[in-house]
Amino acid sequence: MRSYSRLLAVLTAFFLPLPVQAQSVETFYRGRTVTLIIPTSPAGINDISGRLVSRHIGRFIPGNPNIVVQYNPGAGGLVAANRIANTIERDGATFSIMQRAVPQLAIQHDPTVKFDPLTLTWLGSLSSYADDGYLLLVNADHPAKTALDLRGSTMRAKLGADQPGSTNSSFAYIAKNVLGLNIDVIRGYPGAAPMFLAMQGHELDGQFIGYNSVRAGQANLWNNKLVKPLLAFGRSTRLKELPDVPTGHELTDDPKKLALIEFAEMPFFMALPFVAPPQLPPERAKALQDAFMKMVTDKAFLEDAGKVNIDISAIDGNAVKQLIERASATPRDVVDLYSQMAGPDKN
Repeated sequence: MRSYSRLLAVLTAFFLPLPVQAQSVETFYRGRTVTLIIPTSPAGINDISGRLVSRHIGRFIPGNPNIVVQYNPGAGGLVAANRIANTIERDGATFSIMQRAVPQLAIQHDPTVKFDPLTLTWLGSLSSYADDGYLLLVNADHPAKTALDLRGSTMRAKLGADQPGSTNSSFAYIAKNVLGLNIDVIRGYPGAAPMFLAMQGHELDGQFIGYNSVRAGQANLWNNKLVKPLLAFGRSTRLKELPDVPTGHELTDDPKKLALIEFAEMPFFMALPFVAPPQLPPERAKALQDAFMKMVTDKAFLEDAGKVNIDISAIDGNAVKQLIERASATPRDVVDLYSQMAGPDKN
């Protein structure tokens, strides 16, 4: 009887399903649908980049899961970021592109950020801004010829922006409050595409947007010179393609303002970051990180990226984390000044 009981116990254990933790990465992902969250409305650079990744990364994840896109816009990307950090199941079946300014809000101790960005699972960034720049872009028929035309005169520009924490909002306030440009910031637009529609109707004069973003998302407006750049952030030198467009650094020699601009520009070097929830099973986190970096060197992926004018100068998840750590080490008085000058109440 004891022999029979031992045999039954062995057979029962043998046929019990394996616990989730014991599943191989390939077994977990095979036949599974993985969700890629996009935290903005369609047609902007985050949407274009997210859909680009969704078309390719599944080939590099063991088990080759199907990737589906889910839009989750709101609060300058914070709705999706807080969701990824706190409510999404931590199993590796969901990841997201994150708006690059969101981790900086955490460094500013913004109460709407409900997570520590250093605890998240960073996969990497498609771009480190090697061949990009963050442009103050206005309609071609706006009377300003240069950024300096908006300083010390009655000439003004109405710039659209998302919510506080979004990159376009922060840099609109920096141009206004740090560089002294005559800018009216009009918030509440859920992404670049609605702002371009408002520009075409002259509800707005312009917006801040990436050089590659406008070329990718609004090729018709850019190629037909219906918009014009006045200023570029995210660079220490002028873009070679736009030699007449000054950098933000050129418009001030105040050391504290320059330090503030440098802090503000740090997110550009992780320009298109992808992230998964914290505390993933380590082997799945590594599989996603490895898949991301294999993808960005793949010939088919690079050809596809070229079709939508996305600069691929990728960095891995560890490099993204190091940038966040570097930003976290910025002197508190500079961070506080940035928060004060770029804040939503500084209209």
